[in-house]
Amino acid sequence: MLFNSFEFFVFFIVVSAAYFLLPFQFRWFFLLLASCVFYMFFVPVYILILFFTIVIDYFAGIWIEQASSVQTRKLLLTLSIVANVGVLAVFKYYNFFIDNIQDVVSLLGYTVQLPLLNILLPIGLSFHTFQAMSYTIEVYRGNQQAEKHLGIYALYVMFYPQLVAGPIERPQHIIHQFRQQHHFDYNRVASGLRLMLWGLLKKVLIADRLAVVVEEVYGQPNAYGGLAVVIATVFFAVQIYCDFSGYSDIALGCARVMGFNLMRNFDTPYFAKSIAEFWRRWHISLTSWFRDYVYIPLGGSRVKASRWYFNLLIVFLLSGLWHGANWTYILWGGSLGVALIIEAVTQTQRKQLELHLPSWLFNSLARIITLSFICLTWIFFRAESIDHAMQLLHRVFDFKQEYLYLSQNNLTGTAYLGQPLWRLLGCFFLIASLFTIEATHKKWNLIAFLDSLQVGWRWTIYYVLVLLMLLFGAFTTSEFIYFQF
Repeated sequence: MLFNSFEFFVFFIVVSAAYFLLPFQFRWFFLLLASCVFYMFFVPVYILILFFTIVIDYFAGIWIEQASSVQTRKLLLTLSIVANVGVLAVFKYYNFFIDNIQDVVSLLGYTVQLPLLNILLPIGLSFHTFQAMSYTIEVYRGNQQAEKHLGIYALYVMFYPQLVAGPIERPQHIIHQFRQQHHFDYNRVASGLRLMLWGLLKKVLIADRLAVVVEEVYGQPNAYGGLAVVIATVFFAVQIYCDFSGYSDIALGCARVMGFNLMRNFDTPYFAKSIAEFWRRWHISLTSWFRDYVYIPLGGSRVKASRWYFNLLIVFLLSGLWHGANWTYILWGGSLGVALIIEAVTQTQRKQLELHLPSWLFNSLARIITLSFICLTWIFFRAESIDHAMQLLHRVFDFKQEYLYLSQNNLTGTAYLGQPLWRLLGCFFLIASLFTIEATHKKWNLIAFLDSLQVGWRWTIYYVLVLLMLLFGAFTTSEFIYFQF
């Protein structure tokens, strides 16, 4: 069930209303049942995979807490992690590894035919797998008591707002909320609905509009020149941000309506002045997961420089692999890891430069360089293969073909990048509006401003936004990009 579908609109209203109407003692069961229904809208039988990992981690948590020796606790934690990673490996990475093994064997002059699996990737598998692992790790570390109520633990893994694309919650932040009685609160419900509307606007009005141009150019990497590739790449950077942060906003809004508080997943990442700052603002729940469960256990930055750089590179290679079983994702993650190492090596020089330049100039240059590099790395993320990515990178600096096209066509009467010129300009207007709103909200709290308005003016703004979405939104019920991860 997609957040941008009519089915979800009905589902959300029914579930939210029933949640408040039901007696408190039945609410956990109702939410669990509703979450099962939500997940089964995709591939119903795959809910058995969720049940399998839930049962394993539920008992693993109890046994880890009860174990008397460190060795036993480590063994139980290891078995739990192996079970979770094993499911992820079979469904997401098996064919990728088999294909690469066959390629290596072929290079050595041999031929081998290994069986491939013809199965669909369960939606959101990487998200709820990482959330499940965080539970057993936190129990092992003593930061979370083992949950004795199987239904509450199952709800922790399956809570429908964040089941398929996060945010990846920690048990100490969310489990206790399922035991709290949440009463209907108009201001909280209004706040949640407002956040959902903002997320839906980003998805259907911006992300899905930009997607048309991105698909046109990236689907034909040799057909367009430098300007087209630059435009499509910038559009994809905004598309993936609006698509994923839009999902996160809807998820947070859904939960907030019922009284649950989920962690914030984005914090204006494209305003970052460094790659490190970008990753503190982008997909915060995943970044913090790798920080707490991979980077810090490896030693973090509290080791000699060479080991620190190794830790950074490993984390981002794993982050790339987490996103998908394709070398494009690994190269994407690796390039970001290398960029972070370069930032670490040049930290002193950058600080000296900051002291010698006006702050506005240094901050502007830092943001432009960071955003430009992030956009270039998105090429690897979006491209279908490394060959396609290299073709697109080459095209970025090829403006000859673009000049020939522009000189031979009257753009006022024809399409460019598969779009009428007015619609293409509209896309730029939407992007400018988005970042203007975010920059303004960063400086002046727009939510507080809305709340300060009279009811009539406030609802007029809401009606205008809904009308804009209905008139110009792309209601194709397209999947959110991160559903594939």
